[in-house]
Amino acid sequence: MKLLKIGQLAKEIDRLPSAIHFYTQEGLVQPDSYTKGGYRLYEKNKAIKRIKLIERLQFQKRWRIEEIKFYLQNQSR
Repeated sequence: MKLLKIGQLAKEIDRLPSAIHFYTQEGLVQPDSYTKGGYRLYEKNKAIKRIKLIERLQFQKRWRIEEIKFYLQNQSR
């Protein structure tokens, strides 16, 4: 399991770190761990899969953030 900081994750998927911050603040993506200094760490494969799903719902299906949040919350039950 490879853990990445926000900047590393953003670089892996060619996004700005602010996009990852936004998804985290909205509760769409959760960090898997934290460094001793308080940096968020995301499991690489899990986070990439989740962000790709969010972006597919947001941009291809034109879902609003609230709809995506509802879908993801109910999907994990």
